[in-house]
Amino acid sequence: MSVGLLILGLVLFILLVVVHEFGHFMTARRNGVEVEEFGIFFPPRLWSRKTKKGWEFSVNVIPLGGFVRLKGEHDSDTGKGTYGASSLWVKTKILLAGVGMNLVAAFVLLTILAWAGMPTLVNNQFTVHSDTKMVEDEVLIGSVQPNSPAASIHLETGDRLVSIGRIGSPLKNIQNADSLPGITKSLAGDKVRVTYERNKQQYSAETTLLSSKVVDASQKTNNPKGYLGISPTQYTLSRSTWSAPVVGIGLLWQFVALTFHGIWTALGGLFSGNTAQATAQVAGPVGIFEILKNGSLLGYQFVLMIVAVISLSLAVMNVLPIPALDGGKLFVTLVTRAFHRKLSERAEALIYGAGFIFLVILIILITIVDVRRNH
Repeated sequence: MSVGLLILGLVLFILLVVVHEFGHFMTARRNGVEVEEFGIFFPPRLWSRKTKKGWEFSVNVIPLGGFVRLKGEHDSDTGKGTYGASSLWVKTKILLAGVGMNLVAAFVLLTILAWAGMPTLVNNQFTVHSDTKMVEDEVLIGSVQPNSPAASIHLETGDRLVSIGRIGSPLKNIQNADSLPGITKSLAGDKVRVTYERNKQQYSAETTLLSSKVVDASQKTNNPKGYLGISPTQYTLSRSTWSAPVVGIGLLWQFVALTFHGIWTALGGLFSGNTAQATAQVAGPVGIFEILKNGSLLGYQFVLMIVAVISLSLAVMNVLPIPALDGGKLFVTLVTRAFHRKLSERAEALIYGAGFIFLVILIILITIVDVRRNH
């Protein structure tokens, strides 16, 4: 693991929260709404400082996001400079400003990656073919099964597979991840030499692959085994020149669509009782840390790609009509305005308090799933 890249990823993740809240902050101030506090993460408070402008900057304990506390946040507030006294249009701009900032951040990152080296994450990933050049195409180890032939020679996640073959015979170059299962099956039970690359240095080691009998028998259990005992992944990088902004905007909408599809799939699994389907689509703080940790093995491009996708996910999540999220607050505001009413302070506390409790419980459950999934 590259510790430097992991730290970079975590710092950028925190900056996504700052960028989101900065959108609310700037939009509120530009529209005459006074800001009382700009907070990173949720209380209890770790540290705070009063600025010369009169608002407070704080760093808090619970890493579930951030917040901007505005003067007179209740819908029923009427004082000058309060959020409650603002027009519906101003409230809409303030609530959606964080989403807009996350979309802008994702677009910038994706455009930079299109120029510097764009990892391929999904099939048919958007690109401008006439201005795209493949600069890297490797077979990497995605995971290693415990007590497998791969584990016995200390292969690790992120190692680049170069070749494999019987001892005393010519080694077969591994051209793509899809071909590896067929190659290892043809060598079942044999003693082989594996050539791999780690940190730009090439190594070789000898091991004995599992036999077809052992592998076939394991397929009927909860612990299926592979001949070598790894999950390979194809890692490609492609570059664009003049079309980098076009690729950035194209990927922006492609990943937004995929994120909505993932949410829909998760909800379908939740309502049908298929918890495996539901939890496979989500990740909490622990899951994000694991993704960044594994991504740091693949270089800065992959880390930036993960951060860009997280930024998109934050934008999508915050437009959902869930109370306590930006989209939920806007939804409640629009519904009350449709009936020409304003929410009372007590009603707001009940609605948004219940929404916040729901989110906390959801994050706790997702974290439990993440811990079980990664250990």
